[in-house]
Amino acid sequence: MSPLSNIWNHPKTSAAGLLIAIVTVAGVLSQQGITLGSAGTGTVVALAGAIATALLGLLAQDPASSSSSTTAATKLGAWALIALLLPLPFATGCSGTTVAQDIVNWTPALQSAVATVDTTAALLAPADAPIFAAATAGFDAASNLLVTQARAYLANPSASLLAQIQTQIVTFQQQVDASLLQAAKIVNPASQKHALTAIQEVATVVSAMLSLVQSISSKSAVAQMAAHSAIKLATVQSVLDRSLAVQMVALHYSEPLGLARAQVDRAEHNLALDGF
Repeated sequence: MSPLSNIWNHPKTSAAGLLIAIVTVAGVLSQQGITLGSAGTGTVVALAGAIATALLGLLAQDPASSSSSTTAATKLGAWALIALLLPLPFATGCSGTTVAQDIVNWTPALQSAVATVDTTAALLAPADAPIFAAATAGFDAASNLLVTQARAYLANPSASLLAQIQTQIVTFQQQVDASLLQAAKIVNPASQKHALTAIQEVATVVSAMLSLVQSISSKSAVAQMAAHSAIKLATVQSVLDRSLAVQMVALHYSEPLGLARAQVDRAEHNLALDGF
């Protein structure tokens, strides 16, 4: 069978192959720092990869009308999974400077989340407010220091500044995770919900930043960072609202929820794999 007739007889399979190729090439170009220009707050390469992934997902969800099309849909679903396992925008940073810029780009979301934490105590029951305040004390100072370090690295990249960011992001992440565990102990249901939601907004941004820093750190540096992570991500998973994290990532990168969910999954997988 000639290539042209094969494409004609199996249009969905051919389309899926083309989309996978686009996602693969986009991932490689991103890792090499090739952007092909800007697209909003991202790059043309990232946008092309995101669109291809989304279209591949739509192909995989196309309803089947026969056993043969069911088999095809199954294969497409598997290919969609393969595509989602390829490098994604915030799950793999392409350079120290790019990551520093991305961390700085997360600044408004981080500052907004910390501001929400600062005002949440007033929404809690009188007995719960002091517990929450103690658990979240220092968020402002920690976030300001991290952003300052990222901006300094962006202006003048160096190994010493990267080491400072590595230390600070782990310190902040541990602080946030500890506060989540403390908030989970609040007995009043309404107070607990307010407290966990406010802290999780900060936790989502910090986790994204940690994943970014992880992606440009050496294996020895990542191992050292993980060694200082006494509270593992798995420990706090049960108190987190996954949909909130996905929504925040989708909003930040102006992308579909499906792609954001894949990014969150990939980032969490990589962090867990490295011992966080």
